[in-house]
Amino acid sequence: METIRLTAAQAMVKWLSVQTNEEGERFIEGIWAIFGHGNVSGLGEALWHAQDSFPTWRGQNEQTMAHAAIAYAKTRRRKRAQAVTSSIGPGSTNLVTAAALAHVNRLPVLLIPSDIFAGRGPDPVLQQIEDFDDGTVSANDALKPVSRYFDRIMRPEQIMTALPRALGMMTDPANCGPATLAFPQDVQAEAWDYPADFFEQKVWRIRRPEPDPREVAQVVALLKAASRPMIVSGGGVVYSEAEGALLAFAKTHNIPLVETQAGKGAISWEEPLNFGSPGVTGSAVANDVAAETDLVIGVGTRFQDFTTGSWTVFSHPGRKLVSINLAGYDAAKHAALPLVADARQAIRAIDAALGDKTYAGQDKDRRAAWFDATDVLCAAPNHDDLPTDAQVIGAVQRQALENTVAMCAAGSMPGYLQVLWRASPGGYHMEYGYSCMGYEVAGAMGVKLAAPDKEVICFVGDGSYMMANSELATAVMRRVPFTIVLTDNRGFGCINRLQMGCGGAEFNNLYASCNVEQQPQIDFVAHAGSMGAFAEKAANIAELEAKIVAARGRDIPTVIVIDTTPYPTHEEGGHWWDVAVPEVSERREVNEAREKYVGMTIKQRIN
Repeated sequence: METIRLTAAQAMVKWLSVQTNEEGERFIEGIWAIFGHGNVSGLGEALWHAQDSFPTWRGQNEQTMAHAAIAYAKTRRRKRAQAVTSSIGPGSTNLVTAAALAHVNRLPVLLIPSDIFAGRGPDPVLQQIEDFDDGTVSANDALKPVSRYFDRIMRPEQIMTALPRALGMMTDPANCGPATLAFPQDVQAEAWDYPADFFEQKVWRIRRPEPDPREVAQVVALLKAASRPMIVSGGGVVYSEAEGALLAFAKTHNIPLVETQAGKGAISWEEPLNFGSPGVTGSAVANDVAAETDLVIGVGTRFQDFTTGSWTVFSHPGRKLVSINLAGYDAAKHAALPLVADARQAIRAIDAALGDKTYAGQDKDRRAAWFDATDVLCAAPNHDDLPTDAQVIGAVQRQALENTVAMCAAGSMPGYLQVLWRASPGGYHMEYGYSCMGYEVAGAMGVKLAAPDKEVICFVGDGSYMMANSELATAVMRRVPFTIVLTDNRGFGCINRLQMGCGGAEFNNLYASCNVEQQPQIDFVAHAGSMGAFAEKAANIAELEAKIVAARGRDIPTVIVIDTTPYPTHEEGGHWWDVAVPEVSERREVNEAREKYVGMTIKQRIN
């Protein structure tokens, strides 16, 4: 048997460089790296030799490097991914939040945190976490609950089983998520005689499981008995590339559909059967349709509480629930009738069995009335008051192109964008499974790297920007252009609104209600400019629109700052969200909110 003598790190890099997808692209495109004493010598040296076949990119923070990688994989519909390596200790634990984000959103990313010495000779090493009762524990154990696959490479030959298992999980549509390969620094440098055929090119195909005919028959029977079915289109529709099949099915049988945050943009907003978003951040017309439906058909959705209004939106007394999902765990939630299969294959099977069955049409006038109402919310203000988030969205929407992608993650904007943004197909990128503050800037870079032909517009509040902005410098260095619309409401405006909505006093969210000696005067324009971005402030909505257009000619990120109001304004749509309100309080407002809360919990249906 022919062998090649390599270090474990060299072998890992060489193997990753020849793993491809069905399109012939390298499945792991490359690796984000911040080097330290755990990986600079072993893995760092291996990556230096492989620069032409497996690129390395330097970031500013392990968490945000992973955010960029995750956004890249989401944009590439899980057909391509990226890796991230860190040193031991804080470098490793910085990855935990990003791993959780990937886990919740079912997105592939390969994490290669360095680990302490497998040989234990120099224990304890710098940055080592010691468990007094378990000598096998390191900081990387914190990644176990947020990884879909976890392994620790204790001998150089173990990569021959660990690497295929990791990529097997990452390309499994039912089990996709983050893989963590903890890599002790001494093992990285150890050599072994690897079989030459281990490094032959391998093609990873994403399977399409066919539905069980018995489950299809059960779903069809429910459809034939239903009067007013409705489709909830989730992220699984996008990853399955089932948009065309789902729309054809809806049109053939005249079934209205709504879209979750992950599914938004699968079907054009202009499609008459698309009634927008359901639930907490839902359009009023979508929630009306949801309340009337007697059969909810979830396609590629986890039925998260925002989608279901904490299970109060689908309120028809006789309604039944169908869940089409690749993961049996998701398909069986809330006593749904499960159909475990690829979304596209399942829809086609149901369509063929349903025949020419059609349903009564929806009232087109109320859909038109919804858009009329939101036109008013998004229109430019004719006064000097601070603009609302809706007015900012309206400004960007009026200047959006067919190739514009609106992206966001946390704060007020995700809710407003879901209910108000009119997405072209593929024009929406929202991280709302984990709703992670700090994802936005790095995520925008990841989206643009994955789709360089798209115009990426990142909506971020001042709170999220303050949490994680350093990859803006990386985007400048790599000449990755995108536009950031930074809405400054001087604190955590979203949670301040929620606090007030639950009857609480304004406290510790806006800077004005924080325990500080002096109110901060943060110059976001100067800050972004100091990292090399083109940064400027828009004095009003008209200036914002003009600056959105001007940004298109640049080859670096543009940051446009605009002051907005932090307080609730007149809104359309929306629904109740189960956020527990205290039973006992000295505040009248809390007691009133508690009374309303109890009234809504009575309406919850969890099965």
